[in-house]
Amino acid sequence: MKYRISVDTGGTFTDVVVTDEEGQFTVGKALTDKKRAFSSIAAGLEVACEELKIPVAELVASTSVFIYGTTRATNGIVERKIARTAFLSTEGFPDTLLLKEGGKAETHNLRMEYPDPYIPRSLTFEIPERISAEGTVEHPLNEQAVRQLLTEFKTKKIEAIAVCLLWSIANPVHEKRVGELIEEFLPGVPYTLSSEINPILREYRRASSTAIDASLKPLMQEYLLTLEKDLRKAGYENDILVSTSFGGVMHLSDVVLKPIFLVKSGPAMAPIAGLAYVAAEELAEDVIVCDAGGTTFDVSLVRDGQVEFTRDTWLGPQWTGDNLGMASVAVHSIGAGGGSIAWVDTGGLLQVGPRSAGSEPGPACYGLGGLEPTVTDAAVALGYIDPKHFLGGRMHLDEDAARKAIKPLAEALNESIEHTAFAIIAVANENMIQAIKELTVNEGINPADSTLVAGGGAGGLGIAPIAAELGCRNVLIPRTAGALSASGMQFSDIITETGASKITATDAFDFDGVNAALTAINQQLDQFASNLKSRGISEIKKRYFVEARYRFQVWELEVEIETGVFNGPEDVDALIEAFHSMHDRVFAITDIGQAVECLNWRGRLIADVKAPSLEPPRSNTENRAEADRIRKAYFGKEPIDTSIYLGSGLNIGVSIDGPAIIEEPTSTLVINPGANVKVSSGGRYILTPSEHGLV
Repeated sequence: MKYRISVDTGGTFTDVVVTDEEGQFTVGKALTDKKRAFSSIAAGLEVACEELKIPVAELVASTSVFIYGTTRATNGIVERKIARTAFLSTEGFPDTLLLKEGGKAETHNLRMEYPDPYIPRSLTFEIPERISAEGTVEHPLNEQAVRQLLTEFKTKKIEAIAVCLLWSIANPVHEKRVGELIEEFLPGVPYTLSSEINPILREYRRASSTAIDASLKPLMQEYLLTLEKDLRKAGYENDILVSTSFGGVMHLSDVVLKPIFLVKSGPAMAPIAGLAYVAAEELAEDVIVCDAGGTTFDVSLVRDGQVEFTRDTWLGPQWTGDNLGMASVAVHSIGAGGGSIAWVDTGGLLQVGPRSAGSEPGPACYGLGGLEPTVTDAAVALGYIDPKHFLGGRMHLDEDAARKAIKPLAEALNESIEHTAFAIIAVANENMIQAIKELTVNEGINPADSTLVAGGGAGGLGIAPIAAELGCRNVLIPRTAGALSASGMQFSDIITETGASKITATDAFDFDGVNAALTAINQQLDQFASNLKSRGISEIKKRYFVEARYRFQVWELEVEIETGVFNGPEDVDALIEAFHSMHDRVFAITDIGQAVECLNWRGRLIADVKAPSLEPPRSNTENRAEADRIRKAYFGKEPIDTSIYLGSGLNIGVSIDGPAIIEEPTSTLVINPGANVKVSSGGRYILTPSEHGLV
């Protein structure tokens, strides 16, 4: 028997998904060890192997593909646990990372200070050189100044270097020479050139991408290479793939060279899983994917059967945080996971998040030293989570500790512990609702006409009232909901992307210039494809995109184009039509007579890695099921008898009315009064919410 293993290491839990040749999914879950990734993976594999009834060594030896995703890169950026990185800019332009695209909450308030740039101003250095916008050399590179600077870096303990020179996208000759000098004077020190990592017109976003990529190289190279060493030591001999922000995977040896692709690595996989599950159930192709883990609540979109992408990913607050500057799956994240901490603000209002208890010490009910009340503690106090059956009974929770943590909040609010716990869940749900509305309504998507996919270990706790408030009529909860992102990796392709900048307009289209840019893109993609073919991967396709706008617009839209070469006016006409259609979809307006200005061109390579089939359906049975047990749970001020079902005992056609709770080994589905759940022909849960909103 051959297996595929996918792993998602989150801030609280590490999820392991194992699939076999028959399409059977087995999920293992363990607390994340932040010191060494493989420790958590090994613990998750132990859980999966208990169900598979095989030794871990046998599973590892029989695995053909290992896929890994992690939040380590994102956390490193947010927490500034990155390499000591130098930023090299053109002389006279040292403040690109400081000014950003406004750079502060009140742009015109001269008394407001700018937030600290991603790389400190003290580590920003100006290089004497200048390339014009046309690509001509206005001032030659002062190589002696660069040599002197690099010599000084040895004493400054510089660990990585980001090079972003003005107009290097028009002519990268100076950047490339700086790279050669770095290799000469500082051999082994990683560096990133902006003209290679992200050759786009927008100066700040190009600089930000360069800085982020360089700063992550020491951290992520050590992290991933250590993981590779541990996997080999455990007996794994085949390919190691790593999930990326593109919603695909890359070989570990490729991604360590561009670790910026690891940002949003885990969350980017949730919509891939959601799309696969919705397609199997033949539900609406507009999909809202929710993934509620221990630390964050992530929302992503699938529109018309296509995962939504964005080039406007901010790490931290918009405008004042740091922009990724690269294409990624559109994921909106808020601090509203199971470990989110509840607190009372100075105005006496109850708040939930964004701080999280994480895995260390975790919620109070974990018994690992946590003292502050969390969403998970509230769920335990309300009877939603059985302390004796958490994670399939592998981890026992301390209900008394949960209630003790909530008690100070209850006293501050002058409410009972149970009512306070109910309020914590309600506030967390409201935060999630607002996150969903921001991503859907702003994109012209009506939640009521969409399928809502609920995932994550905490995803099922409040999904019924959330769906009711949004008006969603179809809610899909996979049995693998507790490991949604890890499941998505099972369905992902190998994806890479490259680009080039070439400005032109449709009323005076530069065929030669655009085709030269597309040729360069194709050459890079072909080189990557050749590497894949040497590894036995041959099913490869390409897609092409352009970032375009109406003339005089400030921001551009990404539009897919039909061809990688422009042969004549008919190809330009197709581009114009595609842009009008996209502009109408996003803004509900078009300007048919206006020329379309094209800025940046992209090529995306997609290689099929033979995803497994979805889990086989369970056998048919009666549409009624006997509850495993009854326990008291709160759905208001008073506890009521609530039927508890084990997911493993529910077969196709079973219909369950709320109040009820379904316990899966890695997640819990709470069915509020008035809601109904049916087990679909594919063995997944289809929830129809009540009409009573949040309560």
